[in-house]
Amino acid sequence: MNSREIAKIIDHTLLKAAAGEKDIEKLCREAVEYGFASVCVNPVWVKKAVAFIEAFSNEAGKSKPAVCTVIGFPLGASSAAVKRFESSTAIEDGADELDMVMNIGAAKDGNWDAVYNDIKGVVDAAKKASRKVIVKVILENCYLTKAEIEKACNVCVDAGADFVKTSTGFGTSGAVAEDVALMRRTVGNRASVKAAGGIRTKEDALAMINAGADRIGCSAGIAIIGE
Repeated sequence: MNSREIAKIIDHTLLKAAAGEKDIEKLCREAVEYGFASVCVNPVWVKKAVAFIEAFSNEAGKSKPAVCTVIGFPLGASSAAVKRFESSTAIEDGADELDMVMNIGAAKDGNWDAVYNDIKGVVDAAKKASRKVIVKVILENCYLTKAEIEKACNVCVDAGADFVKTSTGFGTSGAVAEDVALMRRTVGNRASVKAAGGIRTKEDALAMINAGADRIGCSAGIAIIGE
């Protein structure tokens, strides 16, 4: 893949606690300039990101990257009701994509009904939108066995998620190509796969893509496509 093709599948991400408005503005300007798939920001910044993307896209005469936000981030330990509310609010604010963290504790307990209901609540909130809103489910693979990753992928598909995603970037490790390949084999063509967490070089990105990733989440997108 060339740099332009890689850029089109990168979610240009800034989820640091101390990020301010100028940082979000810069992120959005870069996303338009480099043709990234989306910007991924914390929920408090969705409205600003939507406005910045609109302004910069019109100014440059370029297509608009999507605005992605995170739900139940980074632990996945919010209640299902809170995740639904957070999703609905983000959609009202203009979010096009929701990257939710699944209930990891329930998954480790083998309480897959709780995992399913947690995801389904966010999917249902997305379906109520007047436009297409994509739901990606972060599994946080570093805490899961291979069998749990496989089971979680199937639960995500059953609940109607559009993507399964490797990591938050805040866990004990990030994306691993072996896990991406497992996720790809499990979901097949029933869902897409996003790799995120620790992807800092073009080599990293290509390893994830070759393993089956359809989307890359990272904060190093400019460096990656500049290699």
